[in-house]
Amino acid sequence: MFSRLTRLQTIAVCALPVVALLATAVLAPLPFSVAQPGLTANVLGENKGAQVITISGAPVRDTRGQLRMTTIEATSPDTRVSLPDVVDSWFRTDQAVMPRDSVYPSGNSVKEIERHNEKQMKESQDAATQAALGYLDLDDKDVEVSLKLADVGGPSAGLLFSLGIIDKLDGDGTGGDLTGGRVIAGTGTIDAAGRVGAVGGVALKTQAAKRDGATVFLVPEAECGDARAELPRGLRLIPVTTLKSTVNSLVALETGKGSVPSC
Repeated sequence: MFSRLTRLQTIAVCALPVVALLATAVLAPLPFSVAQPGLTANVLGENKGAQVITISGAPVRDTRGQLRMTTIEATSPDTRVSLPDVVDSWFRTDQAVMPRDSVYPSGNSVKEIERHNEKQMKESQDAATQAALGYLDLDDKDVEVSLKLADVGGPSAGLLFSLGIIDKLDGDGTGGDLTGGRVIAGTGTIDAAGRVGAVGGVALKTQAAKRDGATVFLVPEAECGDARAELPRGLRLIPVTTLKSTVNSLVALETGKGSVPSC
């Protein structure tokens, strides 16, 4: 013999699976990382007590201004990001929700990811050196470049490394500084041929740049839209595609001669 359920009891019984499902969705870890503006470092100076760029085998200039590479800080690869974290970050301009795989290689342990990032940084430094010396028509057998940037991994500082090497060795090519005395920040990978590549996270990197005094931001051309999305007031965007065009843009900005592209 079965007793008849009341209307409220029936609704309550049917609602239980839905409530359980919602609770699971809220508490379950999601394949995302939460990122925010990270540190910046002047590649023309020191970082954590060590010179970022050291050059031997050629005269080195005294430089004014700054060339600041930019980073984002993301939740660690083993951090559980839940739905409330995603919703909270969605409505904030100082945070961004990014697919975990775009920040960390999928399926790797923390140690493996650290080794991967270190490898990418080393490859980026080698390519940046080759690109800069190639631009200046210098032989890497005669000029030795050492790049050191503690606690930063990945390839996104490549462009700034190349520009720093050029500024220290040749400036703007006529005795002036490549920066024109400004604080210039930016991001972008670079290959040995001097081609600039996209990196991701540029909307957060522009905020880090502005926070640390930059007035100009060099952004891979393909990421102009992302950079404009949350662009801080007073920060000028210059799109870049190659090392040569980047140098030309900075020289034009400094001298007032020639055009400077914009996003």
